[in-house]
Amino acid sequence: MNVHFSSATDLHATPQDFFDRLDAEFGFDLDVCASPENAKCTIYFTKEDDGLSRDWTGVVWLNPPYGREIGRWLRKANESVKDNGATVVCLVPARTDTNWWHEYVIKHEVRFVRGRLKFGNAKNSAPFPSAVVIMRPGQGV
Repeated sequence: MNVHFSSATDLHATPQDFFDRLDAEFGFDLDVCASPENAKCTIYFTKEDDGLSRDWTGVVWLNPPYGREIGRWLRKANESVKDNGATVVCLVPARTDTNWWHEYVIKHEVRFVRGRLKFGNAKNSAPFPSAVVIMRPGQGV
């Protein structure tokens, strides 16, 4: 199985056409979890920048690592909406049975992705469903 869908990595590069449709709707200012190779915005935070320790403002794109740290990223997204007035749009696995889903996702607008995404340069679709979570000021936090 492709390394992008194994436990060898928790990073899943957002498909460009999928991002472009959301960017046309939201007009993103900041990608808070990126690498120079997969950044979706001109302004972005890399692992070395430690996006979890930075302020998120404006309209934010978040495609977090899908491993054990995902809850920390979604908690930060909620805090950024509440404390900074940011709008945060998140691409996450649709893991509706997890604590992080019930703690940070369910109270926001959720759009389930039809079918399975192909992340990065993968030949195969992801083995899990995805969802887009829209966190807006004054809603759900």
